[in-house]
Amino acid sequence: MDTKFFGVGVALVTPFDANHDIDFSALKALLDFVSEGGVNYLVVQGTTGETSTTTSQEKLDLLKFVKENNPKKLPVVYGLGGNNTRAVLETIKSTDLTGVDAILSVCPYYNKPSQKGLIAHFTAIADASPVPVFLYNVPGRTVVNMKVETIAELANHPNIIGIKDACGNFDQYMELAKVCPADFLLISGDDNHVSPMISVGWKGVISVIANAFPKEFTEMTWHALEGRPEEAMSIQGRFLDMDAPLYAESNPVGIKKCLEIKGICGAEVRLPLVKASDELGATLEKIMKKEGFI
Repeated sequence: MDTKFFGVGVALVTPFDANHDIDFSALKALLDFVSEGGVNYLVVQGTTGETSTTTSQEKLDLLKFVKENNPKKLPVVYGLGGNNTRAVLETIKSTDLTGVDAILSVCPYYNKPSQKGLIAHFTAIADASPVPVFLYNVPGRTVVNMKVETIAELANHPNIIGIKDACGNFDQYMELAKVCPADFLLISGDDNHVSPMISVGWKGVISVIANAFPKEFTEMTWHALEGRPEEAMSIQGRFLDMDAPLYAESNPVGIKKCLEIKGICGAEVRLPLVKASDELGATLEKIMKKEGFI
């Protein structure tokens, strides 16, 4: 099992300026901040990076910038997926993945494929990818849930090394830990459930919260991984009140507001998302003060 993906991968936001262009100076500040905070790897252009509204060229520019401005030379995971299998394969072929440690490929959305279709889709991607592949199961966004038997079958592919799962079903999480190969990486996609998921065999998280609170969230995750559940839950509990507000106006609206409050980058997002309301900002700032995050 590749331990470089244990712990916390931060699903990096994409900072924008007032004109909604990418703010690379703010991205540099964010990379420095999360790296100093102790995160274990960087995830570029996942959901939190607003990948649905960045252009093909911007995606490449972001990846290049992160690789060139990675102060601790942390492993890099690149979001590369979609609901058009042929297009994903063409993108894999045309993308320079030098310096990328793995790709994260989301379950196809909108088409609502069968489980057989999911197996065929991800097998084609894994066959084509020159780097290892993480599956990404997020039925709240894709409508389709990858079933345990589907994931278990894909886990036998030599180039599929793990899954980020955000299905929210603990029965599925426990079943996956039971049936998947021992070297298959099980990574949480839900910040609010990291500690209990680790207790049943999961190895960490690809995190939204770690953008703004990397030190606390990394400490929490490693307390859990190293068998200190009480210490882990004491930190996990500090984030409980924050979880619902973070997503109340959609991701990454909430976490970008937290980053703005902390002075790391602005809160701008691209349409059809709109920046955090004053009410949401006040709620998040109140929670951050109460829990000692600012």
